[in-house]
Amino acid sequence: MSKLDFLKEELESLQETGLFNPIRTIDGPQGAYFTVDGRRMLNLCSNNYLGFANLPELREAAHRAIDVYGVGPGAVRSISGTQRIHIELEEKLAEFKHAEACIVLQAGFTANLAVIPTITGDGDIIFSDELNHASIIDGCRLSKARVVRYAHNNVDDLRAKLQAEKANARRMLIVTDGVFSMDGDIAPLPAIVDVADEFGAMVMVDDAHGEGVLGKSGRGIVNHFGLEDRVDIEVGTLSKAFGVMGGYVTGSKTLIDYLKQRGRPFLFSTGLTPADTAAAIAAVDVLLKSDERVVKLWDNAAYFRKGLNEAGFDTGKTETPITPVMLGDEKLASEFSKELYARGIFASAIKYPTVARGKARIRCMLSAAHEKADLDFAVATFVEVGKMLGVLK
Repeated sequence: MSKLDFLKEELESLQETGLFNPIRTIDGPQGAYFTVDGRRMLNLCSNNYLGFANLPELREAAHRAIDVYGVGPGAVRSISGTQRIHIELEEKLAEFKHAEACIVLQAGFTANLAVIPTITGDGDIIFSDELNHASIIDGCRLSKARVVRYAHNNVDDLRAKLQAEKANARRMLIVTDGVFSMDGDIAPLPAIVDVADEFGAMVMVDDAHGEGVLGKSGRGIVNHFGLEDRVDIEVGTLSKAFGVMGGYVTGSKTLIDYLKQRGRPFLFSTGLTPADTAAAIAAVDVLLKSDERVVKLWDNAAYFRKGLNEAGFDTGKTETPITPVMLGDEKLASEFSKELYARGIFASAIKYPTVARGKARIRCMLSAAHEKADLDFAVATFVEVGKMLGVLK
């Protein structure tokens, strides 16, 4: 008997309750359509918001970088792994985000683990939105600071908790997602910044799903609300709208210099490959030239959501191209996704523990790569499956 046999029972339980997640294999590049386990499918579940994941400009930049720098940096950034191309990307992102400085890390998840435990510790209090991403939650756990959760996007609750806790804190940090990835709603950042100023708290926003989506040419939520001089720390990812891999932090030069001295993911893990770094630079350059893809993304999102709503589906409280189709029951969501798949649409069911029990959904991710005909096919198929499974009358 294996000491890990208990995991078999856990897996069986996941399957029985509809919480087991089948992981599909993708052949070829991401796009409006892609090949999944040998089948051509309409792609409604990737974070490739702008269609950058297979853009010729990015592919060509990656090829050139390999010719110049090789396939990997060969060391951690703090020893001998910082290549000139890393500095170029950090300077480009700082300029794009209207920030003093930037540090690039291996992933958006890693970026949160680099920041939160580095700037907070014992004696500090972190005020965290109750629906923040798992990477924020894990960063808070690693910090040794006390964590106070406030009701989702509820600034009154945040203010009340700041008032109640301020006397007990050495320093206070408010941290929130910019765009909440499961519901598609946006943090009330202006009000959060106001209450932070009132209590002298630092503000950090993780804008993983706002990069390339919100703001001028996709500069993100801070730019969207015109708060560049009032938000202390902004975390972003290069793996969603930018179509590549990696994460980054922007803020003051002092903050970034300190993270390069004490941020553990920077100090103890090799940085981005030259190909990823060059492709990310190319992505920023495309956005600096034109916002055409950002505009098309929003047009596609509005068109698709209108079709679903008119058919009778509940798309929750989304304010962004993240479009959840709320179903509630985990088994229903799994069956709905399975039926979509059978009809040529890849749209995954999102279930516990990614969302709360009883809040299961099909989360559709729109892209500038989609055309209206793709979205018409998707809406018609959702209606067909919805009627078959009793979601629609």
